[in-house]
Amino acid sequence: MVQGGASKAVQPSPSFPTFLATVVVVTASGVLMPGPLLAANLLQGTKGGAKSGFMMSLGHTLVELPLVMLIGLGISSLMDFPGFSVIVGLIGGSTLIVFAILQARDAIGLSSTLEPVEASKLERRALVLGVGLTGLNPFFIVWWFTVGLGLVAQAVALAALLGVFLMYVAHVWMDYALLMGTAYLSARGKTFLGTRGYRYLLIGLAVLLAYFGVSFIARGVFGFNMPP
Repeated sequence: MVQGGASKAVQPSPSFPTFLATVVVVTASGVLMPGPLLAANLLQGTKGGAKSGFMMSLGHTLVELPLVMLIGLGISSLMDFPGFSVIVGLIGGSTLIVFAILQARDAIGLSSTLEPVEASKLERRALVLGVGLTGLNPFFIVWWFTVGLGLVAQAVALAALLGVFLMYVAHVWMDYALLMGTAYLSARGKTFLGTRGYRYLLIGLAVLLAYFGVSFIARGVFGFNMPP
């Protein structure tokens, strides 16, 4: 997903419609890649369903769209800043680990009756998670500064900043479809699992988030890539 130079990631497209089709195919690799945002979305989805997925997507967009537009304006040199990957990896990884611990604690203390949570509180939490798990995800940032950078460069060449915005629209609908769809399925699955199964699901997802947190720190601070 992040190997190779951005200029070699995607070849120039002969027309804008063809380019937008290319965007859908290429960015699907980033959208469909399992990550902390998807794991957290599954956790929130068990409580808030598709609405939580929408709010998570909105939080993601609030970070991603400005970043993409700024890349279009030429801030790619930020990746050359000494210690940038270390700072992002350490902060992002630590945040994920803390969130995972809190989720595991809540799961262990889950009562035998699944009490509903106030909708507005769930939506705010999903929005904040969408912002945080996007802005503090070093893999997300690296993807846009490598593979994504090639797409942004083509969009600028084809239609300046308007091209960048249209490119982003061609990409972001997949985020909304995936997060809302998986959140909805997560909420539906809870009714079949029962309290014990629901608890194990939450603990499993919390462990997955913690793994992503450790992998962020390992890669950003020590330069070690953990599988997958």
